[in-house]
Amino acid sequence: MLSKIKGCIIVPTYNNKKTIKDVLQRIIAVVGDTTIIVVDDGCNDSTPEILATFGERITLVENEVNIGKGMALRKGFRKAIELGFENAVTIDSDGQHFPEDIPLLVAEAEKNPEALIMGSRDMEQDGVPGKSSFGNKLSNFWFKLETWISLPDTQTGFRLYPLAPMKKMKFFTKKFEFEIEVIVRLAWNNVKFIPVKIRVLYEMDERVSHFRPARDFFRISVLNSVLVLGALFYYYPKKLFSMDTVRLIKHEAIKPDESNIRKATSLGFGVFMGVFPIWGFQLLVGIPLAVMMKLNKVLFITAANISIPPMIPLIIFGSLLVGQFFVAGEVDGSAIFNYSLDDIKTNVTQYFIGAILLSVFAFVAVFVVSFILLKAFRKEPK
Repeated sequence: MLSKIKGCIIVPTYNNKKTIKDVLQRIIAVVGDTTIIVVDDGCNDSTPEILATFGERITLVENEVNIGKGMALRKGFRKAIELGFENAVTIDSDGQHFPEDIPLLVAEAEKNPEALIMGSRDMEQDGVPGKSSFGNKLSNFWFKLETWISLPDTQTGFRLYPLAPMKKMKFFTKKFEFEIEVIVRLAWNNVKFIPVKIRVLYEMDERVSHFRPARDFFRISVLNSVLVLGALFYYYPKKLFSMDTVRLIKHEAIKPDESNIRKATSLGFGVFMGVFPIWGFQLLVGIPLAVMMKLNKVLFITAANISIPPMIPLIIFGSLLVGQFFVAGEVDGSAIFNYSLDDIKTNVTQYFIGAILLSVFAFVAVFVVSFILLKAFRKEPK
């Protein structure tokens, strides 16, 4: 069944004697002769005996002692890569997933073989524990912060992985937090994510969870703290200076189908916000307004950078000069040159009035000049 994408199934298990037989039987019924790698993570119940009944139908990887789900998955991936597979479906052995949904993930992988297909559970359905729903929302928030990718379910263990990007990756976590580390680092390696809706079963007497809330939440919190720092100092700078970003910025700036008047308005509004007296908040306020007005964001941000540190004294001087005319009815530039910091504080009204008026003048001037230049050197799109 997974031959088109050259894939296998990986099932980590630890003391799931009540569910493992049914899960494997259902997987076999769905995937036929596809290789199933079962990782026995140091089971000390009757699970090993149950696995033995499947004989050569499964490829068994054994840990002498329980190490953790993350390490079991890592060993499963290593085995799949050794066997030459290019994709692997992971599914939990506690019975909450429906093996019958495997074809849903495979169908998406056939269209996107290099993507990570994430089985997306309906966490709002009846029977889902409140702590599970809350934990998933929290995990989704951290994943968005670390990768800027929105996913409906980042805690699902039902996934279809591309193995190629994992061949040279060295992982550090061994327990439940591994399933967070692996998706964040795959996102940092530009792997595409595709969520697929799957079923989930929570209300069952046979299900055994080895998740320990206090201990495992602490480990996950520590990992997320590290990943956020990694995003700030590695992923976002890498993303910012990537060729894809450069091409995106270039395309956004040029936008051949954008009118000259809109480009001129974007430049004028950028200068307006750069001069407007809300220091430190120009972009915070200006970018949402530029988006609302459907302006060119790249041209707006470029023009708004008129307020870079070397230009600040000139902007303040110009604001005081314009404000002096409207407040005092005269202009004495030499007096402004002799202003101390205390003088500027006492003339704050003059500065604010002047800065607001100067920002309006700057908008008009930049709009008119840029529109004339664009009209002269750029053909108006149809």
